[in-house]
Amino acid sequence: MQCQECGKRPATLHYTKIINGEKTQFHLCEVCAQEKGEQIPGLETGFSIHHLLSGLLNLDSQAPDDQPPEMAARQKGLRCPTCGLTYNQFSKIGRFGCSDCYRAFGDRLDPLFRRVHGNTAHRGKVPQRTGGQLKIRREVERLQSELSRRIQNEEFEEAARLRDRIRALQEKLEG
Repeated sequence: MQCQECGKRPATLHYTKIINGEKTQFHLCEVCAQEKGEQIPGLETGFSIHHLLSGLLNLDSQAPDDQPPEMAARQKGLRCPTCGLTYNQFSKIGRFGCSDCYRAFGDRLDPLFRRVHGNTAHRGKVPQRTGGQLKIRREVERLQSELSRRIQNEEFEEAARLRDRIRALQEKLEG
C-alpha cells in the first residue's frame, strides 16, 4: 500500500482515529507521518504500549500518604529472586525478566489487572462445543460461594439444596 500523502513511498504507519464517533484511517510513510507531526509508535519520540503500561504501573507505585515509610520503601525495593529485576525497572520497561517475576510481583499485579481488565480471572466467552465442562466448573464455584454464604446466615435448608446441586454437577463432571 502506498502512502496517502506522497504516493511515492510504501505506507509503514497505519492507524485509525475516532473523534466524536467519526472513524478516519490513515496510511502514511514515516517521512510524511513525521512531517504531519504524527508520532510513530516505537520511536523514542512516539508513544508505545510500554509507555501505557508504565503509566498504569506508576499509578500503583505512588505510596499513599498514610502508608508507613518502611512499607513504601519495601515495595519500591521489590525484586525478583531469579532474575534480579526490580519492580521499578519493570514499571519502566513494561516487561518481565523471567517467568518468576509474576510470583515476585504478584500482589502488585492484581490491582493493575483489575484496572485494565476489570477482573483478575479470565471471564470471556466459552466455545459452545468445548466449553461445557468449564461452564459446569464455574457454576460449581458460584454455588460453593453461595453455599458458604447460606451457612454463615444459618439458612441450612437452602444450604442443603445447594449442596445437593453441587454434588450433582460434580458427578456430571466426573461422568
